[in-house]
Amino acid sequence: MNIERFRTPSRFFVYMLILMQVLTGCVSSSSTRPDSVGPQLSSTLDQDGMTSSIPYNGPKLDVVIPAFSPGLSKDEANYEKEGIWPELRRAEANRFAYKLKQALDDTGKFGAVRVTPDSTASGDLYVLGTIDESNGIDVKFDLNVIDASNKSWFDDTIKYEVTEGFYKNPNNADKDAYDPAFELAAARIVEALLKQQTAELTKVKQIAELRFGASFNDKAFMPYLDTSKKPITLVGFPSANDPLYKQVNSIRVREQLFVDDMQSNYSDFSKQMEESYLLWQKGSFTELKLQQAAQMESILKIVGGILLVVGGIAAGNSGDIRDNNTGNDIAAIAGTLGGAALISSGVSSTKEASLHQDAINELGQSVNLEMSPKVVSFHGQTTKLTGDMSKQFKEWRNFMARMYELEATPDTQL
Repeated sequence: MNIERFRTPSRFFVYMLILMQVLTGCVSSSSTRPDSVGPQLSSTLDQDGMTSSIPYNGPKLDVVIPAFSPGLSKDEANYEKEGIWPELRRAEANRFAYKLKQALDDTGKFGAVRVTPDSTASGDLYVLGTIDESNGIDVKFDLNVIDASNKSWFDDTIKYEVTEGFYKNPNNADKDAYDPAFELAAARIVEALLKQQTAELTKVKQIAELRFGASFNDKAFMPYLDTSKKPITLVGFPSANDPLYKQVNSIRVREQLFVDDMQSNYSDFSKQMEESYLLWQKGSFTELKLQQAAQMESILKIVGGILLVVGGIAAGNSGDIRDNNTGNDIAAIAGTLGGAALISSGVSSTKEASLHQDAINELGQSVNLEMSPKVVSFHGQTTKLTGDMSKQFKEWRNFMARMYELEATPDTQL
């Protein structure tokens, strides 16, 4: 027997088994770890969002959540390539801020939680968000949480992946697939809150008042603050009867009422986009899953085809030339033809994946058109929500500055 004839095919089949093992992955048998039963550690509960059950008796901080940064690249030519529709992403920037507001409200551990056009509004705690990814399956956004003293509580990334089980559950018919991401973010903020000292949080609220006053009269209020380093520290506080302090406090209440009125606009906007947005989430989720399946099928077919071609060649070469082995020739031809067919099928699967990407883009484009800036009525004025909210807020601040100057200037007889 010619041992050399079988050496190459055997090695080939060994390589093929190893490669298929790598492609399909190893399925480990389930085993019960010692720490997988019984009550879990408190740190684990915190990570699962259970911090809301921990009592909190400290000062209730007012939270400002500016509309998220949409995270768009400067080069607009990359939008479609990256599967990003700018108007959809800008709509999400407002929606994400409002969804986080709702999640923080549900914790019951904060004072007023307000969504604002930018970070210039007066508050005790600021939550700054930037959207990194949102495609129906994966949602990722950066959160930078800073208090009024400019102390950073944390700067972290929130990630969440929607599972197929979400859409198989009939109870989730009208739910946002991203809700767990915002609940996780709220739990993270609460966790940071519980690490703060009560006395320091009280000072943060006082610093917030003084910084607001300094935005109208820095000479009167900045002496109470040491801004030479971060965080800002409190070196004094005006008397409750100080006329300037009472005056700016009155204006601050008016601003807070103005921003409270703004919340209905963010709420209405979120509700108006709800139906279309949830359809986009589900459609994009489905198309991406189909695309991923098509891509995997393509890879397996192409790799399998290559292996068959190599196997066919190996079979053809394994026979002794003097033997004129017709069986090896037939095996070589069959393997090569079968491999070519698989490779061709794999290419077809790649084209199918491309078609799914086109469907995703069409979904994004349809929502993109529907989510164009909408005209809203606010305090008797007609304006667009996107962009113009910031302009209205700036005009309101200018109005309050003029009102402050008017109240600070004594009447004179002309």
